[in-house]
Amino acid sequence: MRAERNNPVKYNFFPYDQKKIMQELGAEPLLDALWNMLLIRHFETRAEAAYQQGKIGGFFHAYTGQEAIQTAAVTAMGINHWWITSYRCHALALLLGATPNELMAELYGRATGNAKGRGGSMHLYTERLLGGFGIVTGQMPIATGAAFTIKYKKVPGEVAICFIGDGAVHQGSFHESLNMASLWDLPCIYVIENNQWGMGTHFQRANAVDHLAEDKAPGYAMKGYTWDGMSFFNCYAGFKHVCEEVISTSRPVLVEVITERFKGHSISDPGLYRSKEELKASMEKDPIQIFQKDLLDAGILTPEVYKQKDKEIKEHVVAAMHYAEESPWPSAATLEEDVFAP
Repeated sequence: MRAERNNPVKYNFFPYDQKKIMQELGAEPLLDALWNMLLIRHFETRAEAAYQQGKIGGFFHAYTGQEAIQTAAVTAMGINHWWITSYRCHALALLLGATPNELMAELYGRATGNAKGRGGSMHLYTERLLGGFGIVTGQMPIATGAAFTIKYKKVPGEVAICFIGDGAVHQGSFHESLNMASLWDLPCIYVIENNQWGMGTHFQRANAVDHLAEDKAPGYAMKGYTWDGMSFFNCYAGFKHVCEEVISTSRPVLVEVITERFKGHSISDPGLYRSKEELKASMEKDPIQIFQKDLLDAGILTPEVYKQKDKEIKEHVVAAMHYAEESPWPSAATLEEDVFAP
């Protein structure tokens, strides 16, 4: 075995100035980002409970512990790009405008759902979200195609952003997509969310290199970047930089974001491959708690405001569960609708 898990990897995280970012964004956008992270966390917590009660079927992959990454990406770059992600797509759908009502109804398989109850947890969409994908790296050719469309139509100021997991970097379409994007100078940002585990295998036991972006990107004449996925501010600085770079150069980049997931790979995974002590250590780096403390220390947030907003968000998600319960089931007569374009 090339590497053992007791050899910690040293990362060169993208540099950032937290105080400067706070001044640049201001109080309201920072608080909005925190509320979005809380919404993602509470939505998934309630949805997981509904799943365990048998109200939701199919697959369910939580984003718990990774909320800072996509929240910072949308905050830094804005909505008006093309976004593509994996089967952990609840967070990005919420960030790009899907409502808790339509997403919860989709999980419940109801006609009022985001995909009319047909897609479930892994296939969510918005006007700018080209979907979550159940197939590992199934989203990478789609993202590459979106970047090609941006270039072909000469759309100014747009990029394609593709999120994948660390377990995806071994797939053929990963390498084919990077090669094609580099050959054709496509404006695409490929983001590896390295949550340390590809299902139940630690990433060091499955990779010949330790730095998934900085070591692999040069093989495709691309730049590679790494940042701390538990820090909203590091993610914000990194995404802002690469978005501006890709727009100005029309060159793709590869990013690795170091993060942790606090759940198993999916709801059916008890996560027995890591000890309680390891999980506890991971959860001490909770991005929501870190971000909350940063805003409290800066005087942007008070404990009273946080407590009240946390309560409101919980109530909003509970209301979405009631909405889903009361929504009608889809008719079998509509099953074949939208399979083909008109």
